[in-house]
Amino acid sequence: MIIGSSGAGKSTLAVKLAAKTGLPVIHLDQLHFSPDWIAMPKEQWQEKVAHVSAGDSWIIDGNYSGTMETRLEKCDTVIFLDLPRITCVYRVLKRVIIYGKQTRPDMADGCNERFDWKFIKWVWHYPNRSKPKVEYLLKLYGKIKKVVRLKSQQEIEQFLLKQ
Repeated sequence: MIIGSSGAGKSTLAVKLAAKTGLPVIHLDQLHFSPDWIAMPKEQWQEKVAHVSAGDSWIIDGNYSGTMETRLEKCDTVIFLDLPRITCVYRVLKRVIIYGKQTRPDMADGCNERFDWKFIKWVWHYPNRSKPKVEYLLKLYGKIKKVVRLKSQQEIEQFLLKQ
């Protein structure tokens, strides 16, 4: 299970880990959205995540705090990409430039990349708003799950070399 702020590199790491391990990758963003960024209804979303996380082996990337505990219960390892907010915002802006009005490979069809000031603010405030819940859950589940915290691109690359 790979979690962290938007722009931290969750999907990129998931694809690289899959190449090394042969495990299937599940990008939660692909499951959660329909074309034009239409989000799946909450109850249906929770059922979907429960279904995909029930498999024997997988790499799932994405935050989605409402389903995080479901995934934590099923995973054996949690990788928390705890990168600086400026890095995450930079990467989000970079992918807007790279993908323009196209759909990224880790997104649902018809969800074209776009600049969204509200989303940029969400990424910037992740450390204060979302990270405390993640920290709490990692402390709670860290007693029974392997938790790997990576705080820089260099640490991510070193981690990949060991896999």
